[in-house]
Amino acid sequence: MPFNAINNLITSFFESCTNLIYPPVCGVCDKLCKEPICKKCNIQLQKNMKCKIDYYKKSFKRHIYLFKYEGKIREKIVQYKFNDKPYIYESFVNLIIKNKKIYSFLKNYDIIIPVPISKKRKIKRGYNQSELIAKKLSKNLDNLEFMPNILYKKVDTVPQSSLNKIQRHINVKNVYKAKNTKQIQNKKILIFDDIFTTGSTAQECSKILKQAGARAVDVLTIAKD
Repeated sequence: MPFNAINNLITSFFESCTNLIYPPVCGVCDKLCKEPICKKCNIQLQKNMKCKIDYYKKSFKRHIYLFKYEGKIREKIVQYKFNDKPYIYESFVNLIIKNKKIYSFLKNYDIIIPVPISKKRKIKRGYNQSELIAKKLSKNLDNLEFMPNILYKKVDTVPQSSLNKIQRHINVKNVYKAKNTKQIQNKKILIFDDIFTTGSTAQECSKILKQAGARAVDVLTIAKD
């Protein structure tokens, strides 16, 4: 079976298991709650939300994000990625789609592509944290097609979080590749990732997509460091 098909099966299976295994709790305080975020935590997060758009002269032109990478949001992203709490993705999606500015921003794009992780890391973690969120966002917007099989990571690099600015730039150089490129010809693409630090990953991925024929590429993240 092709890796693309296996990848889709793993993601769908993991998402289904996550929804069945984990109890309905607030993704912030972990208290039982029917909604992804309880009322109290939502009020607190709204106070800390930045929701900014930064402009760049790179392969991507705009980067929109909700929070600074600090405090409770930093804690939750770390738990989501590294502490086996995949259910938190529902809370992040809720924050994005409930924000009118971001929701309007998302309507400008044809395709959403998550930043890929290596096969080895996905098997070890069980999921790609950006993929779960991007897929759910696509389900909430009729115009935004989820395409996880356009970009792939051909090298299992060391985590960006363990490197300085110069090392991060070198670490992602030539590690991504595009396939199935006919699907993105002349399309407006939104890259989704959890954190934006130096922009090295966003630049590398957007460069590959532009070279493959995308009309425009921008970036959406939960937080900016």
